[in-house]
Amino acid sequence: MVGGAAAVLGRRGAALAALAALLAAYYALDSDLWQASLWWDIAWLALALVPAVFGLIWLALPLWRRPGLVLAAIGFGALAAIFHLASLEVAANFSKLAAMTFAAWWFLTFFEALAWVVLVACIIPFVDAYSVWRGPTKHIVENRQDLFSTLSIAFPAPGGGGAAHLGLPDVLFFALFLATAVRFRLRPFSTWLGMTASIGATMALAVGFDVGGLPALPLISAGFLIPNADLLLRRLRRRPR
Repeated sequence: MVGGAAAVLGRRGAALAALAALLAAYYALDSDLWQASLWWDIAWLALALVPAVFGLIWLALPLWRRPGLVLAAIGFGALAAIFHLASLEVAANFSKLAAMTFAAWWFLTFFEALAWVVLVACIIPFVDAYSVWRGPTKHIVENRQDLFSTLSIAFPAPGGGGAAHLGLPDVLFFALFLATAVRFRLRPFSTWLGMTASIGATMALAVGFDVGGLPALPLISAGFLIPNADLLLRRLRRRPR
């Protein structure tokens, strides 16, 4: 059993390294790649780049229960700040992704019951929607684009056609819900697939309705709740009163 587990971890680690290398190459060369129409760019982001970036979290998922998560989150956060100051935006982008992922997994250790995560998944979409449409996120997006870029993950379209951005809290809750699916024995891959698809859908809706941005957490939460709905109901009904 120990040898089998080590082999699985080794394969995931190798896949993680290979995917990270491919993404680093894409981010370094994206402006020199092909150019396409807006909707082809959205399709590329939704069906290829977003799943690839969040594939890093999927492959790193066995680390969710390791000690030192908060130190890892702080360390990658510091690296992100250093890379940003040095104008190494690609390195900063993935350092922010790692920092939010480890912070989310550390945050999960404070949740003693599945019901707590479900409650958060039901409440946070409304908070996010208010923030995007009337709250601080709206102000930052409209008046502080530099700050918004710093506090988000970039998904550049090929050919220098601009980039979509996902806020750091969105990444944090993505990682939190995914690790929840593992911890409470739900459906991790279906959860990853649903949440990844939800991000692409949010991008497409923003373009389709011609708005500057839409809150991502409503569909991310749905991507967690819907694939696990029957299991969640069953577990919550069994809770002692």
